[in-house]
Amino acid sequence: MSDLPHVVCSFCGATNRVPSSGSARSAKCGKCGVALFSGVPADVPAAILEKQIAKSDIPVVVDIWAPWCGPCRVMAPQFEAAARQAEPALRFVKLNSDENQEIASRLGIRGIPTMIMFKGGKEVARVSGAMSSSDILKWTRDEA
Repeated sequence: MSDLPHVVCSFCGATNRVPSSGSARSAKCGKCGVALFSGVPADVPAAILEKQIAKSDIPVVVDIWAPWCGPCRVMAPQFEAAARQAEPALRFVKLNSDENQEIASRLGIRGIPTMIMFKGGKEVARVSGAMSSSDILKWTRDEA
């Protein structure tokens, strides 16, 4: 891995190199200009998720959810709070399983919410069920 890790923009899918230092928090995408780390996990389509998994040098934590799912709605602010604390060491994104049924099926999603952590292009951990931000952070530390 180079001195400047690759981070995929959650909005346009461009791969960016960012400093590993604290200044990564203020990094913007070189293509679309959007902040790479906003503390608000983007709800990404399948194509952007696949780029995140394949090209990001930092671990990617994905919350698979659906709008009709009560536990998913309860966990959403907890997932966001965890992202605010853990970025830029980790990338947090969301995947709407209703809008992305093919990739949700490929990932073997049987229940939601489900969080999956990817590192180096491979799944390294998975957990299902709503969690608090502190539990999400503990889970990511244990698995990263």
